[in-house]
Amino acid sequence: MTSQVTQLSRSVAKAVHAAETPEGVGATVRRSIGSQALRNLSPFLMLDHAAISPGSGFPDHPHRGQTTVTYVLEGKMQHEDFLGNSGILEKSDVQWMTAGRGIVHSEMPLFEPDAGEEDVVEGLQLWVDLPKDKKYIEPSYQEKKAEDITTVHPKDGVEITIISGESHGATGFVRPVGGCWYIDIKLQKPGISVFQLIPEGWTAFVYIITGTLQIDNNPTFYAKHHTLVFTSEKGQNGILLSRPDNVEGEQTRVVLIAGEPLDQPVIQYGPFVVTSQEEAMKAVYDYRKGVNGFEKANVWKSKIGSAMKH
Repeated sequence: MTSQVTQLSRSVAKAVHAAETPEGVGATVRRSIGSQALRNLSPFLMLDHAAISPGSGFPDHPHRGQTTVTYVLEGKMQHEDFLGNSGILEKSDVQWMTAGRGIVHSEMPLFEPDAGEEDVVEGLQLWVDLPKDKKYIEPSYQEKKAEDITTVHPKDGVEITIISGESHGATGFVRPVGGCWYIDIKLQKPGISVFQLIPEGWTAFVYIITGTLQIDNNPTFYAKHHTLVFTSEKGQNGILLSRPDNVEGEQTRVVLIAGEPLDQPVIQYGPFVVTSQEEAMKAVYDYRKGVNGFEKANVWKSKIGSAMKH
């Protein structure tokens, strides 16, 4: 006989609306984590919700010291790096890239030739800090097509896609360096709710992609483009997420992300994330000089970035 786990939900500690900010070339993103309103949320460094139009994108740029998670919501994204890796991410595909000691890559939307200004590629990109002893590992990828990612339906009207972590007896495909769960939750009916277990002591937040969200039956409702950061008190073992029953509109869709906080300094200099000012200056030097992981940085140019229309 199995005992029923008592559900004690976390509550909202902070709510931040993701403000629009320019990024890349001609692109605009909604940024919550990494903005002035939510600068530090270890181990998470940045969360961007991008809607990219023709003629814009993210041409050749470097990374060091973090993992980037790209999740395509609509359309297609193409990528290419200076190690020879390239490919296309389609709707609901995921790319988990560990930059480690250094990588230079390009991320560009892929449109049909007759695409107009109203066409967009939509996606989320999350930056996760690497533990200090993993900052200089070799770069690596984990990539998965939508049809190969585990989806569960714990009740009628609830769909949960598990990119990383655990939910209702199922496990996601990604085995990240350090602890991080990434779960896409769709509440398809008014009044429906679901409880998602979260390891005690972990940092946890949700980002609302569409619809309206209620947490732990609190009377406050949160609209799309809000990031909710949760309390982490003893005994709180998860989060109760609900779609209000008296609010009309599109389905409530959120990503719930959780990770073990890192007890280390965060020094971020643009795309370089290290633990000291000396390391930050060294990252800039290594990139400019093409050494210590950036050997190809000065001679490589991506095909997809070079083909960008200006």
